[in-house]
Amino acid sequence: MRSLFFPAMFCLAALIPAAATAQETADAELVGELMAFHGSRAIVSAMTTHCYETTGLNSAYKTANDNWYLRNIGFLDLANRVIAKLGGAAQGQVEAAETYGGTQIMSAFNQAGDKDAFCKSFLERVDSGSLDIDKQLPAVLKRAQDIAAQ
Repeated sequence: MRSLFFPAMFCLAALIPAAATAQETADAELVGELMAFHGSRAIVSAMTTHCYETTGLNSAYKTANDNWYLRNIGFLDLANRVIAKLGGAAQGQVEAAETYGGTQIMSAFNQAGDKDAFCKSFLERVDSGSLDIDKQLPAVLKRAQDIAAQ
């Protein structure tokens, strides 16, 4: 499932305006990569909500979403702080990342032959922590932590 949407999140860097210097370019690219944190949030939120609704309101999906958020809120906050430190995001960039993430996971769901199995597998991955930001985007997280520590 990861190969369907997480590597594509790095395409979000294309949403940033062209920068004049190498440092500005590197900063803008990192901001684009940090947008993947917001895309990850949208992926988990969209799919847990969708599966919750399509499985007869199985509360396990809401619980999984809440637990994912609690495990990852610090990473989302870190991304926002580093983005601000690097000069901020372009207007609408966070929304674009969230829309992109939600669109990608819904596309994967729609292509799945067995929707119930897709939801169950997704729930297992959220519950296990394998879709957490520190597991999906460790290199970007490390760069953000290094910048925040400066």
